[in-house]
Amino acid sequence: MTPLTGTRPPLSPFPPTLLAGSHEGLAEVLATLAEAVDTASAARRPGGPVPAGTPAEVLAAASRALGPEELPAEGLGPKAALQLLTTLLVEGGIDLSHPRAAAHLQPPSLAVAVAADTLASAQNASLDTYDSGASALAVERWLIGVLIRLAGLGERADGVLTPGGSLSNLMGLLLARDAAALRRGVDARAQGVAALPGPVVFCSELAHFSTHRACAALGLGEAAVRPVPVDERRRMRPDALAAALDALGPDRTPVAVVATAGTTDFGSVDPLPEIAEIAAGHGVWMHVDAAYGFGALFSRRLAGRLAGLELADSVTLDLHKIGWQPAATSVLLVSDTTAFTSLDREVAYLNPVDDTEAGYDGLLGRSLQTTRRPDAVKAAATLLAYGRGGMGRMVDACHDLARHAERRIAAEPALELVAPAELTTVLFRYRGADPAASDELNGALRRLLLESGTALIGRTEARAGGPGSPKRVCLKFTLLNPTATTADIDGLVDTVLDAGRTCERLIEEGAA
Repeated sequence: MTPLTGTRPPLSPFPPTLLAGSHEGLAEVLATLAEAVDTASAARRPGGPVPAGTPAEVLAAASRALGPEELPAEGLGPKAALQLLTTLLVEGGIDLSHPRAAAHLQPPSLAVAVAADTLASAQNASLDTYDSGASALAVERWLIGVLIRLAGLGERADGVLTPGGSLSNLMGLLLARDAAALRRGVDARAQGVAALPGPVVFCSELAHFSTHRACAALGLGEAAVRPVPVDERRRMRPDALAAALDALGPDRTPVAVVATAGTTDFGSVDPLPEIAEIAAGHGVWMHVDAAYGFGALFSRRLAGRLAGLELADSVTLDLHKIGWQPAATSVLLVSDTTAFTSLDREVAYLNPVDDTEAGYDGLLGRSLQTTRRPDAVKAAATLLAYGRGGMGRMVDACHDLARHAERRIAAEPALELVAPAELTTVLFRYRGADPAASDELNGALRRLLLESGTALIGRTEARAGGPGSPKRVCLKFTLLNPTATTADIDGLVDTVLDAGRTCERLIEEGAA
């Protein structure tokens, strides 16, 4: 139809800065972020890494700041909304860059990673198809190649990014389940797991709980998990694993052996070469949960602790732990790309055969996700910026801090060192005058630090006397801030000692 003479194309009612992907929109994003930084500086708390107050008080204040739980008829506008949330998150959130933030495997993010992540978010690419991601696909493939070589895996190795270590472990065990089923003549993808007799998954008694969750989600059941005892260094005992495998009858299907390279509490690394030899001898898939420990490979000093990783069938690693990436940046590596076969999908509106043959393909067949954001961009920016040398120096700095904390704790009569610094964690207890009340005392000590806002430290349970001893409440430093100093660690220990003395007094007064 011929347009009427003199008509003009309609104008959009929205400004060009509405969308972050446009040049004007990205410029607006950067300008707004700069304003948010000023707001954050004004809102920053003095004194500690956590907001003072009880959880009920802190959460209630945040709720009041947000207002009624209903969608407003008209918004505040982008700048006012961001300023509100910036103030709320800074005043009432966790400051992981504070030197007394030492609770979890949750590091402060590197600035270059945050900047790259902002760019990736602005473009909003997805990695399932070429026409959703284009060059973002190449960034992930580059990152996977770098990590494969760092791990020492072979030419047939492959990998994919996932939304977290628990999901990486789930995928590793999914691939292991399907491989074990095929050895039994069962197609688990098509038939399910009902025809798979007596599935069994072996792991250290200190393995991450995500192994149990994965077995439940995969239809194997948590009862399929067989914990293997650990030695005095808190590493899986190969002799116990071999005996457990030898004892399996023909009515059982060994699905996988899950070794841990960096237990959450201790940083201990299972003896990977010995475990790999046993698993291979029984034809069983070996998955290594290196979510915590993989980052040790950046360090020339610590890399040898992961010897044998190259023998794994699959490996989980989290760059949002030792890697200083914004969460989540997890990766599953496999020794053979054909392991991903059971995830293949052909969907007419995403990856028809003729498009794939012409090169218009994506990474749909490597993931349980369809839409998948380009988390590789922030990690690639980090590795390009710092290289192995720069990353290794950050790892070594955190390891040095952990060893200093270990020495300081060991020298304090009021503290008991439970586990030394294998990687970047240190376990200890505040002794107290009454051994019978020590668990109560250590729990109260940590809560006092949280409520006062002065320090953020971890808590767990461990066998303080080694294998066979009862589990006790322990405190934990997880040291992942490479800019912290030994003086900061001394100050953190002093803060713990002060809190311990205060708690002892309060418990005595309460008993009286």
